[in-house]
Amino acid sequence: MDEYLILMRLDLITKEAQPSPEQLESYMKMYHDWVGGIAAQNKFVGGTGLATEGKVIKFGPVITDGPFVEIKESLAGFITIRATDLEDATNIAKQCPILGGEGNSVEVRKIQGH
Repeated sequence: MDEYLILMRLDLITKEAQPSPEQLESYMKMYHDWVGGIAAQNKFVGGTGLATEGKVIKFGPVITDGPFVEIKESLAGFITIRATDLEDATNIAKQCPILGGEGNSVEVRKIQGH
């Protein structure tokens, strides 16, 4: 099996897009259930959420506050999974609960050399 990175992007900065504490608790349960299902298949490798603050470094070097200087959609976290191929990894990623939010996205990328 190969390893794949599942990148989860959502709007972390627009105040209106932020969930209530109750919604957040519900979303986290769905997320943990999803990851638990992946782990039960022995396909979960690891992952974590990311802080909203950070820096973006561009050519120059130009350093700006980030990581969302130009778009609302931010990288919220990632997991690494094992899958037989890109289609298998995509089918796992399609179940990610963040896809229930308008404008959210999930990206699947094979990790080279694994």
